[in-house]
Amino acid sequence: MEQTFHCSLLTPQEQLLDEPATYASVPAWDGLVGIAPQRAPLLAKLGDGLLRVDLANGQSRWFFIGGGFAQMLDNRLSILAERATPPGQVSAEEAQASLREAEAVIATTDEQVQKKQRQLAQARALIALADHADSAA
Repeated sequence: MEQTFHCSLLTPQEQLLDEPATYASVPAWDGLVGIAPQRAPLLAKLGDGLLRVDLANGQSRWFFIGGGFAQMLDNRLSILAERATPPGQVSAEEAQASLREAEAVIATTDEQVQKKQRQLAQARALIALADHADSAA
């Protein structure tokens, strides 16, 4: 049985990843989905969160994902994200500032509450991504 699958990560602007992988943890809209080689076909709507891809060379790559879709088919994982940010493009200070901004928002309607919750989740995920960048450095 094959021990890897092909993983690609694309946004409308660029391709960020196109490599063999041994595992991926994908932030679906309703929670994390683990992807291993030879996984059954899957189509998932993405939420906001951290994507972890364990590469065949033993390294792990992390990205913040903001929306999109993921498809696993024929041992290929294709992630089409609205937004994908690698660790080097976010600083802990900026992420902390985003969290403080989101916490300061006063939400009175259901729509405002949902928007605030999404902003909080995004800021927390960016903070975690910045932490991964710091530990890799």
